[in-house]
Amino acid sequence: MDDPRRRRVLVIAEAANPEWVSVPLVGWSLATALRAVADVHIVTQIRNRDAFLRAGLGEGEDFTAINSEAVARPLHKTASFLRMGSGKGWTMTTAINALSYPYFERLVWQVFGAQIRAGAFDLVHRVTPLSPTIQSPIAGKCRSAGVPFVMGPLNGGVPWPPGFDAERRREREWLSYVRGAYRYMPWRGSTLAAASAIICGSRHTQSEIPPAYADKTVWLPENAIDPARFNLVAAQDPAMPLRGCFIGRLVPYKGPDMLLEAAAPLLRDGRLVLDIIGDGPMRGALEAQADALGVAGAVTFHGNLPHAEVQGVAVQANLLTFPSIREFGGGVVLEAMALGVVPLIVDYAGPGELVSEETGFKVPIGNREDVIRAFGAKLEAIAEDPAALPGMSANARARVREHFTWPAKARQVAEVYDWVLGDGSAPAPALL
Repeated sequence: MDDPRRRRVLVIAEAANPEWVSVPLVGWSLATALRAVADVHIVTQIRNRDAFLRAGLGEGEDFTAINSEAVARPLHKTASFLRMGSGKGWTMTTAINALSYPYFERLVWQVFGAQIRAGAFDLVHRVTPLSPTIQSPIAGKCRSAGVPFVMGPLNGGVPWPPGFDAERRREREWLSYVRGAYRYMPWRGSTLAAASAIICGSRHTQSEIPPAYADKTVWLPENAIDPARFNLVAAQDPAMPLRGCFIGRLVPYKGPDMLLEAAAPLLRDGRLVLDIIGDGPMRGALEAQADALGVAGAVTFHGNLPHAEVQGVAVQANLLTFPSIREFGGGVVLEAMALGVVPLIVDYAGPGELVSEETGFKVPIGNREDVIRAFGAKLEAIAEDPAALPGMSANARARVREHFTWPAKARQVAEVYDWVLGDGSAPAPALL
């Protein structure tokens, strides 16, 4: 290699797909961004093969697709049945994945084990799964071969806040009541012990790592944005009415019904208009709620929009009005910040770690009535004096450009590579 600092990295990204959203898009985005800072070969699941090829990657040279469908397909069908509804019961899906994923890694080791033992890679990095409940059986094999194993960003499992048990049941998150049992799963301790670095996508996940391994954890939120896909800039015209925007699935934990109730006084008297982008099982109830509150004329339900069209609607807004009470990463918050749309969020989990006093507004977590009251009060205060919005907008865009683009994320991960491949004397890098 011409550059001795350019590492040879086997990136395991079982879920990685540029044509999907959520975890597969994160897996794809980070895995491919790392190609700019290292000599990367990506290992993914066979379901992603065609999307990789359409994106221009070469099979065998840039990536390898592992066919684990003999186990993955029947377990996926089982998870779909047990979830009892599309878009619900994500804890069940994670639990089933924890059963199927070790088979995927077994096949990865069959294909790449000899190369890893022979020193063909400087390190192995498991990018996905993101869940800290899903372990990696090959971590110990990499350690035995003298090849560092990096995990992460790991994220998930943020506790349901008190006062939202009804929402938890509506989301059919039955397994969340016993999620902590994952700490006793086979391979958890051995995986953490064998890992050279554990990248944590949230402070909560970092807090769940046992103290014995805390010195090899690094905090790095997993989400970032593609500057080419979010290249518009909100005008931030302070003239009334203000415009708010909600982006996300219309499901209980994201709180679109709380938003309508909190915003109703401003919507009724013409000081606020609201765009709701997304769809889901609450759509009909939300439209009925808007009618009952007398605000239907000030609220536009756009439904699901193609990803390329979302920014065209969002960039017209002053505020991302997003009262979700259980976001692991908060990618939509970063997308809004990239556009200069100032976030108004609940200070809990992922969004609370992304938004500062200089870049947006945060209200404290509480029960449902607390969140509605605090959200409404903050909207009133902003409508009364919107002068801070242009400065916050500029700060938000600058923060995203500096820390939360995929190229920036790849450079941050490269610092982790340098650290684990160093002499072991330096402390874990502080990336943000």
